[in-house]
Amino acid sequence: MNTTWTPESWQKRPAQQQPKYDNPEELADALKSLSQLPPLVTAWEVDRLRGQFAAAAEGNAFVLQGGDCSESFDDCNSGTILRKLKVLIQMSLVLICGSKKRIVRVGRIAGQYAKPRSADLEKRGDLELPSYRGDIVNRSGFTPSDRRPDPQLLLRAYEYSALTINYIRALSEGGFADLHHPENWDLEFVRNTPGSRRYQQLLASLSDSIRFMEAVSAGELAQLTRVDFFTSHEGLLLQFEQALTRLERRGWYNLGTHMAWIGDRTRSIDGAHLEYFRGIRNPIGLKVGNSMTPDELIDVIRILNPENEPGRLTLIHRFGAEKIRTKLPVLAEAVLKSGHNVLWSCDPMHGNGQTARNGIKTRSFDDIMSEIFMAFRIHKDVGSRLSGIHLELTGEDVTECIGGPGNLSESDLTRDYRSQVDPRLNYEQAMEIAFLIAEQMK
Repeated sequence: MNTTWTPESWQKRPAQQQPKYDNPEELADALKSLSQLPPLVTAWEVDRLRGQFAAAAEGNAFVLQGGDCSESFDDCNSGTILRKLKVLIQMSLVLICGSKKRIVRVGRIAGQYAKPRSADLEKRGDLELPSYRGDIVNRSGFTPSDRRPDPQLLLRAYEYSALTINYIRALSEGGFADLHHPENWDLEFVRNTPGSRRYQQLLASLSDSIRFMEAVSAGELAQLTRVDFFTSHEGLLLQFEQALTRLERRGWYNLGTHMAWIGDRTRSIDGAHLEYFRGIRNPIGLKVGNSMTPDELIDVIRILNPENEPGRLTLIHRFGAEKIRTKLPVLAEAVLKSGHNVLWSCDPMHGNGQTARNGIKTRSFDDIMSEIFMAFRIHKDVGSRLSGIHLELTGEDVTECIGGPGNLSESDLTRDYRSQVDPRLNYEQAMEIAFLIAEQMK
C-alpha cells in the first residue's frame, strides 16, 4: 500500500457495505457537524487498552468482549445498559477465579449501531426496499420512509453513544463495580437459577478472600472498588469513523470508541476498510472467517501492523463448530511461523447460525461451546495462545439461542425473541459459558 495515509485516504479505494444516501448535501452537513463534536473517548484510554491487550497476548490477561449483535436506539436506557454491564462483570469475575488472570472487559456497546448485510435489498411480497443496516443508517420497519438511509441518524448514533458511555463511566467510577458490594450486580429474574446459585457460592468464597487480604493488609484494598470497562464496535461506516478521527500527540486516533474491528465482509486487501484502519492508533480487530487463506492473513497483518507492535491487532476467528478443525490450525501455524505479534480471540457465534423449522434465525449453545473448546485445544496443539472470547449476548431474559442451562428448544424461540438482526445468548447461557471457559482455563 501507498505509505501516505490521511483520515480520508480510504475514499480512493472501493468501500464495501456502505449505504447509498440520496441527498449528498444533507450527508455532508451531518458529517461536518459530527466532526466538530467532542470526542467520545480519550487517547489515554485507548493507549491503556492497547497495553492491556499486549498483556493478554503474552498470556498475562484474558479479553472478554461481548454485547449486542446490533444496538438499538430504543435500548439506550439505564436498565438495559445496567443489565449488560452486570452480566459482563459477573462473567469476568467467574473467569478471574478460574484463570487467575486479569480480565480485560470490552463491550460491544456505545456504537454498535451498523450491521453488514448479505443483500442491498429486501423483498416482502411485491415490495422491495433497502435492507435494514442498523439504527445508524435506517429503521427496521418495512416502509420506504423507514428504510431510507437518513444522514441525521449519524448524529443520533453519536448522541446515544455519548449517553451510554457517560452512564458507563459514572457507574465504573462511582463504585458500581466495587467487589465489596457484589449485590449491585444481581439480576432479579435469575436469582433462583442453578447458574445464579453457583455464582453466589463463588462470591461467598471471594468475599472471604477479600476480608482476609484486608485484615492482613490493615486497610481496604482500593483497587477492588472500580474496574476498567472499554467500548468497541465494528468500524463499518467509514464516513462516520472518519468524522470522529482526531490528531493527538502520538498520531491519529478514532475517538469514537476504544477499539474497532474490521468485519469478514470488508477485509479486502485493496479495500477502503484496511486503508482506513491501518492509520489509526487504536487497538483494532480483524474478523477471520472461512474464506481467509494463510497468505492473505499474513498480508493483512503486515498492512495493519507493519511495526509488529504488541496489543495493536486482535485476530477474531469465526469458523463454526465443524470447520474450525480444519481452518484454524493452518492459519495459527502461519501466524506463529511469521513471528507477528497478535492476540487471538474466538468468536463462536457467527459461524454457528442456523434457521429453525419455523424460519427463525437461531444458534445452538452446544455448537457455540464446541467451537470454544476446540479453539482452546487447537491453539495449545499449535503452540499459540487463545487470549480472548467474543460473544453476542444480553443481560435480558430472551429466548434467541437454543440449548443451554434452560434447555431452550425451537418452540421457545417465539416466547421472547427481541433481536432485529442476529440471535444473542441470554444471561443463563452467557454465565454457563463463563463457568465452562473458566474450567477449561484451569
